Amino acid sequence: MSLLFEIKENIGVITLNRPEKFNSVIRELALSFQDSLDECNNNDEIRAVYITGNGRAFCAGQDLAEVVDPNGPELGEIVSQHFNPIITRIRSLKKPVVAAVNGVAAGAGANIALACDIVVAAESASFIQAFSKIGLIPDSAGTYFLPRLIGMQKASALIMLGDKVTATEAERMNMIYKVFPDDEFAAASWAMAKQLAAMPTLALALSKQALNESYHNALPQQLMLEDTLQRKAGESFDYNEGVQAFLEKRKPEFKGR
Repeated sequence: MSLLFEIKENIGVITLNRPEKFNSVIRELALSFQDSLDECNNNDEIRAVYITGNGRAFCAGQDLAEVVDPNGPELGEIVSQHFNPIITRIRSLKKPVVAAVNGVAAGAGANIALACDIVVAAESASFIQAFSKIGLIPDSAGTYFLPRLIGMQKASALIMLGDKVTATEAERMNMIYKVFPDDEFAAASWAMAKQLAAMPTLALALSKQALNESYHNALPQQLMLEDTLQRKAGESFDYNEGVQAFLEKRKPEFKGR
């Protein structure tokens, strides 16, 4: 199977599973990815999502062998039917999504990672906007998220030059949240996902909604949105539980509702 999905400790685990092809994306993988994200969104047992790759790569982007296959999907179809639905699902998913970048993340693979809520990487991982090397432009929201994360100047240079960015450099330029040594990466990134799954995930979803809308809202609109969402959070079980736990000096048990 080109993609593996399991539920473990209330976390939906999505593993890209074409290690011999650096987890490059084909139609089967893309559609399975979409289905897995839908399951994560709809299954109340799942409180957080963890996306990673099997083997030495996170994801090398589109498998070009599929592009040149006369019986395969055409380029526009790949973008509109394979990658765009993955990005929109990640951003609309009402649970925190962690990208655990275990190795190279290139092309659409890099941009899928950058669309996630929290991106962590192994020290040996790297990020490459590889599109210009073959005469293409970034897709999978690369032109949307990258300049917002690192600024227009650096984004323009990385997109046009196609330079390789190490995980340490990516953290330094605010492309990603944190880097872990390779021998600590799996445990540390999983611990972060577990921490998120145990948190008041309804509030995290509302925070994600506010962050999404901040991209196009003016300040007055954003303040009104915060007011609306804060009222909703204040009516939740988790808010009441958090306050009671604080008053009773105990650890809260959040339910995500």
